[in-house]
Amino acid sequence: MSIEQNWSNLTARIDRFACKTGRSFKDIQVVAVSKTRSSDEIEVAQRCGINIVGENRLQEAEGKKSSVSCPLSWHMIGRVQSNKAGKVVDLFDMVQSVDKKSLANTLNRKAEVLGKQIDILVQINTTGVLNQAGVSPDYAQDLICQIAEESKSLRVRGLMTIAPNSDDEALVRRSFITVRHLAEKVAVLTSYKASMDYLSMGMSNDFEWAIEEGANMVRLGTAIFGKRISI
Repeated sequence: MSIEQNWSNLTARIDRFACKTGRSFKDIQVVAVSKTRSSDEIEVAQRCGINIVGENRLQEAEGKKSSVSCPLSWHMIGRVQSNKAGKVVDLFDMVQSVDKKSLANTLNRKAEVLGKQIDILVQINTTGVLNQAGVSPDYAQDLICQIAEESKSLRVRGLMTIAPNSDDEALVRRSFITVRHLAEKVAVLTSYKASMDYLSMGMSNDFEWAIEEGANMVRLGTAIFGKRISI
């Protein structure tokens, strides 16, 4: 189907599941994951109603942002290498994948040099897989408080997670529930220096469950653009 058709179907699906939690489509931020997608495809999505683009490759994002003419907010959703932090701060409006104090420190220094305030989400590892990005839920609260108190050029706006790649609904939902409960705890402690405005949870294969469990930001690629062509 076309991007326009996909978007029409998607908005209806999001609205249906958001309604189960007393919300609507308007309460859910959609991040269009544009990995391998062309600038033309991004512009079609923008005309449909997309205003946030998520990229996990810095070089790819650089090329697209310079060639896309429409106004968009750009989010880094992949791992950030410390030696690329300056470019990330310059290019993106939000970094969703902060999971270490060292990375936060580097981003903060680069933002100070550029005279820029940058929004971040703290990525939570809810799979238990050691080599997967994200801070453990057991250590997340301390990390969030440290960043909020010490990183003057970073604004902590919420949490992000990537759920286990599984058809086990209960397992996937537990991932989202863990992050929601963590946000509820953290909000009480850091409300004066950080906010839990966003729970970025759910991708094309599990966003309905994520929305039911409290997500108000979903990262969707295939659901918008169709099947990805591997490169």
